[in-house]
Amino acid sequence: FFFATFTGLQEYVEAVSFQYFIKTRSLISVEEINKQLIFTAEDREETTNMTSNSHDKQPHTWSLKVTPVDYLLGVADLTGELMRLCISSVGNGDIDTPFELSQFLRQIYDGFTFIGNTGPYEVSKKLYTLKQSLAKVENACYTLKVRGSEIPKHMLADVFSSKTDLIDQEESLS
Repeated sequence: FFFATFTGLQEYVEAVSFQYFIKTRSLISVEEINKQLIFTAEDREETTNMTSNSHDKQPHTWSLKVTPVDYLLGVADLTGELMRLCISSVGNGDIDTPFELSQFLRQIYDGFTFIGNTGPYEVSKKLYTLKQSLAKVENACYTLKVRGSEIPKHMLADVFSSKTDLIDQEESLS
């Protein structure tokens, strides 16, 4: 149960940060996420005469807190979603988004390498996957820049999916 709670928060961070990126093209902060996790409800006190006066209502506030580690792990998971967004945008004929995503992922990767091995073990494990996602996006950008004009737009997605399969195979062999 204890581990599942953290995994759920990481998934939440991934989803919220992906939505935030789609809207703003930037990374949401852990403080902003935690602001969204404050809940207030009115709870009526039960009285013997069952009257419902407004002074019987007591507001209750509770909140969830995303820890810095859960935030980092959720952001690391976000990078996989951004890599998929890159490949699908190419398939839709959008060749600007991959370059934007490449810069954004590079900034996230640089931030994670700054943390490096000083963070929890899970962070260094996710760094490997983050690096793979970044490599796939950078490879897509390279292909677009070098060969983009010679490959018909409707075939670009097929080229990238076969190249990412090759990268995955090479990564699993090493």
